Amino acid sequence: MFACVAVVGPENNPLFVQTYRSDNVVTGMQEDPIKFHYILHCSLDAFEEKADNKDSYLGLLYPTEDYKVYGYLTSTQVKLILVTHTFNQVKESSVREVFEGLHSAYIDAVSNPFYTPGKKIESKSFEGRVDRIITSTART
Repeated sequence: MFACVAVVGPENNPLFVQTYRSDNVVTGMQEDPIKFHYILHCSLDAFEEKADNKDSYLGLLYPTEDYKVYGYLTSTQVKLILVTHTFNQVKESSVREVFEGLHSAYIDAVSNPFYTPGKKIESKSFEGRVDRIITSTART
């Protein structure tokens, strides 16, 4: 269901990027993780366009041929990004639910006194929590 999850800082620096096994439907080959970095980078322009929205959940930022990119903007201008496969029908309510869980996990990760603001999130507990959020949503 989900191909990639990312947390991008206020200065558009990647704080966390996690890709999930993604096989191309047409070729059957595994997708290159670098492709997702390109998709994430392109989605940052869409954040600027939709930033006037009063809600943190920005919804679908843009679709590509193979993926749909969803966005969530925190009050501190941190961007949460989800990339899904276009062949999966994802409900807006489940995407919003995932973002709320990711936002909560992000808050807990940066509240750690050993975390340096603006640096990559390298916490194993954060990574595990993100994986649990993604896998629990994929089952429903």
